Amino acid sequence: MTATGWHGGPSDKYSAAGYGIRISRSDRDTHFDENWESVTLELEGAGEVRVTVSDSFWSGCTELRLAQIGRWMLDRGLAPWPKGDPPKFDLEPIGEATFRLRPRK
Repeated sequence: MTATGWHGGPSDKYSAAGYGIRISRSDRDTHFDENWESVTLELEGAGEVRVTVSDSFWSGCTELRLAQIGRWMLDRGLAPWPKGDPPKFDLEPIGEATFRLRPRK
């Protein structure tokens, strides 16, 4: 599935805080379980992180947000991005509540 970079608002674009990935509602509904309180993301080349699945994830804000995701994007030159042109990622289910995240080439 495809995920896109997400940045929440006018905060410092060079701070890792405020970054995450956005997933389409259809992919959320297909690949995520409402009973999951968190998911594990395997960030290509940077290990695993655990991300809390917020209540708003199911009510319209389909982002997974975590500073470590932002740091990973910044370290790879994927963030910040030009307005309206967030990076795209492949998000691959690899186990129960576990996904591999890698930049789309």
